[in-house]
Amino acid sequence: MCVKQTNNEYDFSYVKGQQHAKRALEIAAAGGHNVILRGPPGTGKTMLAKAFVSILPPLTKNEQLDIAKIQSILCGGKGEGLTIARSFRAPHHTISRAGMIGGGAGLLPGEVTLAHRGVLFMDEFPEFPRSITEALRQPLEDGIVTITRVHGTVTYPSRFLLIAAANPCPCGNYQNKDKRCTCNRLARANYNKRISGPILDRIDLHVTVPHIPETDLLSTHHKEESSSVIRARVVAARGLQTARFIQQNIECITNSDMASHEVKKVVHLNSEARGFLSQACAVYKFSPRSYFKILKIAQTIADLAQSPTITQPMIAEAVQYRAFY
Repeated sequence: MCVKQTNNEYDFSYVKGQQHAKRALEIAAAGGHNVILRGPPGTGKTMLAKAFVSILPPLTKNEQLDIAKIQSILCGGKGEGLTIARSFRAPHHTISRAGMIGGGAGLLPGEVTLAHRGVLFMDEFPEFPRSITEALRQPLEDGIVTITRVHGTVTYPSRFLLIAAANPCPCGNYQNKDKRCTCNRLARANYNKRISGPILDRIDLHVTVPHIPETDLLSTHHKEESSSVIRARVVAARGLQTARFIQQNIECITNSDMASHEVKKVVHLNSEARGFLSQACAVYKFSPRSYFKILKIAQTIADLAQSPTITQPMIAEAVQYRAFY
């Protein structure tokens, strides 16, 4: 019997504080955007990633069909015991390239395909071999992965949502006010260089997850939002996207799926937002890919606000996720 395991044990209300990270993950869920969480150990990065599945919307019929096809390959064509749900895959950084991308004697799908329309969580992201992180380029860009071996070639769907987590340095304590960092500048630079620029450019949201003081962890004054409340906003935003794509005859599910020519067709900025974006591009020298990612992130922020137009604060929020990585 083949069964897909899905994580339902975590809720956003379990995570104290980290409102900035929670907001970024809400945007990621609403628009299908990839995320990297950077911060010292123990700040809640892993718990946030595990709780992320709980704010994702239900699968569409087409998504269910895609997942069923993938599972049937693993089950030898038998449909027994299939569980059609969003997956949460969390491979260890010691995984082989074939295990991540797929391959082997039977050209079987790897983790990037098993996470299709679900979540691929890569903890300790810089610890993964460069060959594996670089192999993510095609699935992150095109939503597919092509495996070529001597005995054949196969293309699998791999439209997953990546959540990567990384420490700021090898010891993990850089810029931690409560613990001393033992890494020198060269060690920190080399550690961060393990993730290439092209891969970072393909990750939409770059989020800092800081240390939370003990007094805040024990505080009972602020009640954290539950996943069900956040999920309702995500579902509403996805509904706007679905209606828009149908109206514009665009074959996408989320804002992140849009090609650049589709972004130009869909996104509407007011004059203040357009002027702010021009200034930001002049300061930060965004690549064309980053420019269009900012527009797609801003559109998702507008959808969460149920706004037909992207305003200057929405562009400003989108820019902050791209400006400092």
